[in-house]
Amino acid sequence: MYLNKVFLYGNLTRDPELKALPSGSQVANFAIATNRSFKGKDGQRQETTEFHNLVAFGRTAEVIAQYCKKGRPIFVEGRITTRSWDDKETGKKNYRTEIVIENFQFGADGGRGGATDGAPRAAQAEPTTPSGGDEIQYPDEEINPEDIPF
Repeated sequence: MYLNKVFLYGNLTRDPELKALPSGSQVANFAIATNRSFKGKDGQRQETTEFHNLVAFGRTAEVIAQYCKKGRPIFVEGRITTRSWDDKETGKKNYRTEIVIENFQFGADGGRGGATDGAPRAAQAEPTTPSGGDEIQYPDEEINPEDIPF
């Protein structure tokens, strides 16, 4: 058995572009950026950014195009695919590697104070206390990592 599965969490680099296929189905194309931090050979923290092309079909494409805008975070699950076509002007064969989205979730709003552009917003529950009305008392001592059984 083989596996082609991708999980990405990043920010949209442009607004999704929604188009209709000849069959009438919708397709959305957009890209996201992901960051990776690491320490270089000199010990200094470095950061690299990768850009990923994504494509969504059907109802998923419609929802993404409606609620996702440039700069907003998104979590996607999908598969990698590579398309090829011949350029009629130069005769050169072109390739494009994309992530075909199978599932997605809207990302956290990044502390911007809530969703924008009409995106759904999760209700925030008020902190509750146990039914006895007493607050939970936590010990003041620190936890020793050696005492943890796993």
